[in-house]
Amino acid sequence: MPRLLEPLTLRGVTARNRIWLAPMCQYSCFARDGMPTDWHLVNLGRHAMGGFGLVMTEAAAVVPEGRISPEDAGIWSDEHIAPWRRIAEFVRGQGAVPGMQLAHAGRKASTYGLSGLPGSVPIGEGGWPAVAPSAVAYDGYAVPRELTTEEIAAVPRAFADAAARADRAGFDVVEIHAAHGYLLHQFVSPLSNRRTDRYGGSFENRTRLVVEVADAIRAVWPADKGLFLRLSATDWAPGGWTVEESTRLAAVVAEHGVDLVDVSSGGLVAHQQITVGPGYQVPFAHEVRAGGGLPTVAVGLITDPAQAETVLADGSADAVMLARAAIREPGWPLRAAHELGVDAAEAPYPPQHVRGAWRRAR
Repeated sequence: MPRLLEPLTLRGVTARNRIWLAPMCQYSCFARDGMPTDWHLVNLGRHAMGGFGLVMTEAAAVVPEGRISPEDAGIWSDEHIAPWRRIAEFVRGQGAVPGMQLAHAGRKASTYGLSGLPGSVPIGEGGWPAVAPSAVAYDGYAVPRELTTEEIAAVPRAFADAAARADRAGFDVVEIHAAHGYLLHQFVSPLSNRRTDRYGGSFENRTRLVVEVADAIRAVWPADKGLFLRLSATDWAPGGWTVEESTRLAAVVAEHGVDLVDVSSGGLVAHQQITVGPGYQVPFAHEVRAGGGLPTVAVGLITDPAQAETVLADGSADAVMLARAAIREPGWPLRAAHELGVDAAEAPYPPQHVRGAWRRAR
């Protein structure tokens, strides 16, 4: 069996294979209340039917002001539990592990969604004031308000409350979003964190909030369920967060209940200089895995089954996450199984498809 199609167990959660769906914003909660809709059910459900081992939701905001856009999904109230439960149950029913990414956008909140307009949404048009570790704006966005220490203290509780709701909704994995320039990433990077208190300056101070969030979630999240952390391994900008610091943080959070690091990069500053190419972020996953002591997921222009198999076989990561390739082909794992020589009976086909194909072939 190719490693790509082997199961992976973390705590009491087993994914049927190591091809996972990456979290992707959908900007489709049009009622502006953060409630998932039939779009989310069908979008996530089709990938579960397509054979993905784990299906991760888009970033679900832990507080209303933590949304990237007014159309973003949320998990900040008990009213969100029922619509998310419907989705989690369907995903699990197709053999995939349902996962939820928990997020706060910080200074990148209150921006435009499907319209694609630049900049921040004005308060009079449905936007809200953004907050951040420091009053430093992302280029082209409104200047955020610096969080007080009392407000920072409330952030771990918001993540923990959201995780508790995700548990009640039936999700088996939650992922802390500390990447792509959102709030927790803003704290860890010196490019966006100018604080001089216990949340700024040294590595220990800048990463303190991430550790506090992990501790708060683990206090309420079942011991047999998985806790992931998504990091931007590097800011791709001078003076920013580095892969060495990401590796160091991975080793820290391993002692605070995190089971796996989802390794991405960039997103913090507009002047980032990214070198893009097939598998361009895989070396970061390799380095974090080797030095951090935790399993990793690799992302970034992984498009071919043989390429993905090599990522796992050479020890760069323990699983891969697909985004654009998954959008183009929701049944990508089925093609991977076919191209890598896996018998159809062992491939992750829905029973309905296997039975239907068998009857037609008679």
